[in-house]
Amino acid sequence: MERYQRQIILSQFGPEGQAKLADAKVLVVGAGGLGCPVLMYLAAAGVGHLGIVDQDVVSLSNLQRQVLYKTEDVGLPKVERAEQYLLEMNPDVKVTSYFTYLTTENALEIVHDYDIIVDASDNFPTRYLVNDACVLLDKVLVYGAVSNFEGQVAVFNADLGDDKRSSNYRDIFPNPPMDNEIGNCAEIGVLGVLPGTIGCIQASEVIKLITGIGKPLVNQLQTVNLLTNQWQTFNIHASTETRPLIPDDTISFKNNDYSLACGPLQKMEIGAADFQAYFDKEDVVFVDVREAFEKPEIDFFHHKKYPLSNWEKEVPSFQEGTIILFCQSGKRSLEAAKKLSQIYKDKEIFSLKNGILSWHNNHKIISNEPY
Repeated sequence: MERYQRQIILSQFGPEGQAKLADAKVLVVGAGGLGCPVLMYLAAAGVGHLGIVDQDVVSLSNLQRQVLYKTEDVGLPKVERAEQYLLEMNPDVKVTSYFTYLTTENALEIVHDYDIIVDASDNFPTRYLVNDACVLLDKVLVYGAVSNFEGQVAVFNADLGDDKRSSNYRDIFPNPPMDNEIGNCAEIGVLGVLPGTIGCIQASEVIKLITGIGKPLVNQLQTVNLLTNQWQTFNIHASTETRPLIPDDTISFKNNDYSLACGPLQKMEIGAADFQAYFDKEDVVFVDVREAFEKPEIDFFHHKKYPLSNWEKEVPSFQEGTIILFCQSGKRSLEAAKKLSQIYKDKEIFSLKNGILSWHNNHKIISNEPY
């Protein structure tokens, strides 16, 4: 009672509202700029069970806005550090971490166990995947996105009664943009406090939905521009025309390629088996774009080290016909692959999907000698 007294004494909230929070299960997809404030405030408010999905590790450039992490966390999995922070802040909360990407293979299983889903992701394939999974499973989705100085928030797929649901993400953006059509935060930047602002609004929407107080952003999209202090709210409506864009069942969902739908860049990613198959091929160079201090150290195959942080000064040159890049989680290596593809039009350029950490943890190495 002492921990939650300031919200319990609110006339609209009371002990009943606190009990509803304690019984709630909320899944947060992404533990970055948006996910950090969402997780912090939901844990502080006393949401009983929080799930975190993310397969990224903390990098130095994250610390400008991802306030769950410290400098000494650089190189460590975000879900691991986030879980420890949240439990130290509020040991009453249960936290389940999923050190993985959300994919068509695991999304329905993970999403199924939660009441409300928070989209705190930073890429279009995940946004469409999460939206479609929520529609299939009748889950409420609290959406947020940021770029530059602007952000937006909405509540999708809310239960309206009589077997009706509110609008979903595809009612605003029916089809994914193609690669290079819209820049991400790594390319065009983001003001550090913006994800905090949008993430706090997302957390507020979750609390309102759980407790039944206030008016959530159902069938509405709220936009914020911190540079001009403009806040706008737009009405949106569910459309029968966009429903065919969402898979009808589990089988069609799992067969849908969300990455491919967002452009050719995703074709650069290769899985662990294909990655390893290149060990025996000639005219191939493996490139580690991680920082020098990042673990684990890799000595199972020959490779070169070119940290991506140095590429702003000089992009490395390669003579080999095939270039295969890897980093901790696959994000930075895909970014590097994109840069190189603009320079080397005729070379095969690939990025290791899910990163070297996943490959290292999931593949048995017979010998400790360098390949």
